[in-house]
Amino acid sequence: MILLVGPPGSGKSTFCQQVILRNIETRPIIYVTTEAAPSKVLDSLKQRGLGEVLPHSLSFVDAFHETVGLSTSARPDTVDASSADLTSLGIAISKLRERAGENVLLVFDSLTAPYLMSGPEAIRFMRLTLLRLAAEGNAVLTAVDEGCGKPEDMIAMMSTTDGIVKIELIDGAKTFNIVKHPKIEPTKIEVPMAWSPAIPYHIDAEMLAQHVAMSMGLMAGTPLRTEVGDYVNLFWPNFARWCGMLWDPKRFPTMVYNATKHSKEVLQIISRLPRIKRGLLKLFMPKSFSKVKDMKKAVSQTGSGLERDRFKIAEYLEDASKTDEHHLRAYETVTCWGFDNVGATLQLGTLGTWAGNIMVFEKENRDWNVVETKCIGLGDPYCEATFVPGDIDELKGSLEGIDHTILERIHTRLMDGLMGFLLRGEPLWKERPRLGNEVSLHALGHIMVLPAIASERYRRAMRLGGVMGGKRFGKHLLEAGMEENEAVKSILRLLEHCKVGKVSMGETIMMIQNCESFMIQAKESSCHFTTGFLNGFFSAVKNQHVKETKCIAMGDPYCEWEFR
Repeated sequence: MILLVGPPGSGKSTFCQQVILRNIETRPIIYVTTEAAPSKVLDSLKQRGLGEVLPHSLSFVDAFHETVGLSTSARPDTVDASSADLTSLGIAISKLRERAGENVLLVFDSLTAPYLMSGPEAIRFMRLTLLRLAAEGNAVLTAVDEGCGKPEDMIAMMSTTDGIVKIELIDGAKTFNIVKHPKIEPTKIEVPMAWSPAIPYHIDAEMLAQHVAMSMGLMAGTPLRTEVGDYVNLFWPNFARWCGMLWDPKRFPTMVYNATKHSKEVLQIISRLPRIKRGLLKLFMPKSFSKVKDMKKAVSQTGSGLERDRFKIAEYLEDASKTDEHHLRAYETVTCWGFDNVGATLQLGTLGTWAGNIMVFEKENRDWNVVETKCIGLGDPYCEATFVPGDIDELKGSLEGIDHTILERIHTRLMDGLMGFLLRGEPLWKERPRLGNEVSLHALGHIMVLPAIASERYRRAMRLGGVMGGKRFGKHLLEAGMEENEAVKSILRLLEHCKVGKVSMGETIMMIQNCESFMIQAKESSCHFTTGFLNGFFSAVKNQHVKETKCIAMGDPYCEWEFR
């Protein structure tokens, strides 16, 4: 039994697939997938050279679809399970093990989701299920994200195994560090880096342009979301992004930063549409944002739009700024409000939007970056950020500054808000003095929708993070003594209060104008967080799973989830 450990995105799945290709002609293989569909794994294997597969030589435990609430077609080589249910995982592995026969290779990619959803019980699962399988003369390769939980749990996982391979990323190089192995001396092997391309989604540019024009004051009109309006309670995007952080705290802020920074491509689309173009021509936009006077004027003209979106109140710090170094102060920032003194800067990746905006409107082709230097999350009375063209040494540390203790502190505050609202009728979140407790769809898009368009891993983090958040929420309600049916009513009340969409429940759950998929065009469901959240909640409260069968992003009139 070998444990493969590495940071998210380091190539553990690629390693697992290479192992399959080297073994498939000599032994039956069971592939447990918790982060991707079996069909996508097969496509990837074929791209790497997999030929015709004989019956029972490669079979799958699909622990992804049921976990996140996605529909899937039945496959003769696949048994379904849930990452949130270790018993179902064990049963699925046993079924395929009986079918496959002797000398099986089990590849478990990866243990991160089961661990995050079940905690130390996943270590017991390793000992009772995986290690026993290895003791019977089979081989087991188990991957897990480094830093996904408590250090003592990682040590316990390592002590369970016969071998440990750690993937290390240092200065752009990837190294496989064989820490221990029953047949190989400790050694290090350096390999070239390789990255997978993102899978694109698309925005309804005309609809977004109309919404932006309204938020900029360039046109008036009725809300685009006719049923619930174009504003959402600020609790919801914050809850979604911090659930995503549960899944991938090391890389999540960096994913958001890079994705929102390159939302400049979306801005370029809508800036060419007539009504937006006419409005932008009325605004002052310099050829270069180097000079203090030019940046000051640009911020003063765009600041009103930020307030209309209820994103933040922005103030340019003229005295502190200089050529090619600009400082901005912000009050009532949506991503920080309510998280005073948690111990970290909180705008994190969302500041990438500012860099993207500058890069769209500046005539020079320069790579702008932004780093938050003060934050109410650190106990400051306001938030401040520094903008420069080029690299910022402190940016990487800022994006990776959330440790497990801070993350749990933030989630405790979120759950306290939820419980106070649902059990005692208290306000869901502290209201901002000037901007109130809502944000526009435009602002919400920059926080949780645009990153999903750009990054497949972000979509995965939002789905699995949503499952974890929904599961935690459901358990809190039950532990507080709430009955199952009342808990179900409470989730509907929460979604309605937050204006996520117009929701109703009968034999299915139906939501009109879901804020997460509104204005999105895709060939598959784009309700990444919503579906995960509902699935995690109902699995905890009623031992049921949901799957999304309709989505407005795919052209359906509403989003709908069926119970399983």
